[in-house]
Amino acid sequence: MKQSINPRLLERFLFRRSGMVKFARTGMLASLLLILTIGCSEKIEPGNATRPAGPAVSVPVIQVQEKVQPVFYDAVGTVKARLSATVSSKLMGVIQSFNVKEGDAVKQGDLLVVLDERQVAAQLDQAQAALSEAQKAEAGALSAQTAAEAGAQRARLSYERNRTMLEGHAITQEAFETVEAQYKQAQAALKQAQAMVEAARYRIKQAQAAVDAAAVARKDARVLAPFAGRVTAKLADSGALAAPGTPLLTLEREGGYRVDLVVPETYIQSVRTGQPVEVRIPAVGSESIAGTVDVIVPSADQGSRSFIVQVGVSGVEALRSGMFARVSLTIGQQQSIRIPEAAVVREGQLTGVFIVDEKNTARFRLIRTGRTYREQVEVISGVKDGTRLVAAPTPQLTNGSAVEPEK
Repeated sequence: MKQSINPRLLERFLFRRSGMVKFARTGMLASLLLILTIGCSEKIEPGNATRPAGPAVSVPVIQVQEKVQPVFYDAVGTVKARLSATVSSKLMGVIQSFNVKEGDAVKQGDLLVVLDERQVAAQLDQAQAALSEAQKAEAGALSAQTAAEAGAQRARLSYERNRTMLEGHAITQEAFETVEAQYKQAQAALKQAQAMVEAARYRIKQAQAAVDAAAVARKDARVLAPFAGRVTAKLADSGALAAPGTPLLTLEREGGYRVDLVVPETYIQSVRTGQPVEVRIPAVGSESIAGTVDVIVPSADQGSRSFIVQVGVSGVEALRSGMFARVSLTIGQQQSIRIPEAAVVREGQLTGVFIVDEKNTARFRLIRTGRTYREQVEVISGVKDGTRLVAAPTPQLTNGSAVEPEK
């Protein structure tokens, strides 16, 4: 499809590139043109513009090649820490003090926040008192068990003796039944005493568990760093009431970062785990950073119909969470012509390149460009395979200039 170009606009562009704008503004040139127009009666035949006088311009020249090239999709994402945690309160209490602030580096086990521990200390005292009471109850139950064992032993001996006497007809049946009943009562009392001892021991276990829980709660009043890292956010202030689950700080481990990308469902089939990619983070420089696709979240967002892809990056100390990132993902291949972006000349609405003919003369040609791939631009029309063009035009280069290809 041919591109429709305004001839006056093209003439104005070429005129400006040839350096004649300053002369056109003078009245002397206008007068000269008027005289030439009146004095010339012959018709000017069409043809190529004459080569401007002057030495050849030394420029880099490349030859365009149409070939199968990879197609990239630039996915945008956000830098995040590989390990990040929101440190929260485990109990209810007033925040007494923060021992750290944003940006501080901490080690595992460092004290971060101190909560009011008076309530949990009272709970610990109460649990310890209940434990002491349960231990005393156990001692009383053991004494009762000892007495019941002695009574059961005495009743058993009396029962056996009276049974022998009953067999020898030395006592009556009524007297034996009285002794037998006393024996059974003693056995029941012994079992009751043993049950009381077991119950007392269970109460001791419960009280000990309450003591342990209260001791842990008292330790939780001192919030410690779960791992070595850096504090990135402070989410509460001293004097505020913290409830269980209240966020206090955000902690990130340094040295390990990833980029979370948003990839449309159209391209997700082209992404695979372990795929090497190039990550560009403008905040840390223009150079690309090597990355690897680590995780592809298997479910898509129902609103945007896109997937989250996690790309691991390392070796860049300047990375910080929240930075903008762009990652080039290979999604296929196509036959196309691509030229360096530096070879493209843009002037207003015109886009073109300087081609070099067989006489090493630069000719400005309009082109239509497509997508930009890193430092290259796809050319849809205007040049064909094998065309030579100037890779980096200089300000001195104009339409019809003689060029000398750099070696």
